Amino acid sequence: MTSVAYAVSDVHGHVDELRSVLSATGLTDSAGRWTGGRSTLWFLGDYVDRGPDGLAVIDLVIDLQAGAAAAGGRVGALLGNHEVQFLAAHRFGYEPVAALAPYPDWHTGWQAFGGQQTDLDGLQRDQLDWLRGLPALSRHGETLLMHSDTDRYLELGATVDTVNAETARVLGSANLDDWVRLCDVLSSRHAFQDDARLDRVLGSYAADHLIHGHTPVPANRPFRYADNRATAIDGGVFEGGQLLLTTL
Repeated sequence: MTSVAYAVSDVHGHVDELRSVLSATGLTDSAGRWTGGRSTLWFLGDYVDRGPDGLAVIDLVIDLQAGAAAAGGRVGALLGNHEVQFLAAHRFGYEPVAALAPYPDWHTGWQAFGGQQTDLDGLQRDQLDWLRGLPALSRHGETLLMHSDTDRYLELGATVDTVNAETARVLGSANLDDWVRLCDVLSSRHAFQDDARLDRVLGSYAADHLIHGHTPVPANRPFRYADNRATAIDGGVFEGGQLLLTTL
């Protein structure tokens, strides 16, 4: 197929829907093997929670990364807020965390937002290591890729590299306050309805357009807004919507 760059977000454990949309686009065959050649595919976070099989989604993305690399293509993946909650539930369990009130601990809070115990119970070391290695931001050309529609990434750093370095530090930290802060940042939304806040993000991270997930769109198609400088692609699959695959 012709080399094209795509992005999809917020799969939330719906692995069958993911296989279907990737196959329909020609990026994979019916068995989920990469057939996209030199194309690029970005996942913008939230692989787990709210759906039937988050671990199968993770495994599929890992396999696609290997298959794409072998074919001269690329599959990139970013961290979402649900991965932070999932990793925190795994690491800290029922340890009390006052800052999470009204939830007493990470495990309880994670479950309240759609955490699936089968994912936590079945988590393997390779999946855990992969999740811990996910960056928070990336650029594809002049397009900024991010999970959440928030300018609070700027609290983590003023460049893509510093944000990702700080994210990696937190994911390796035993400091509960660090984890709460990172989760707060990635759970924020609706910043880019304000042009000034969008300007700050695009300027700091050297981009002229951004694509994000996290906030479901009102129609089953990518939603372009802010004079076409921002595109939202969370189709709300966990609420009966669709996975929205967009070109970059």
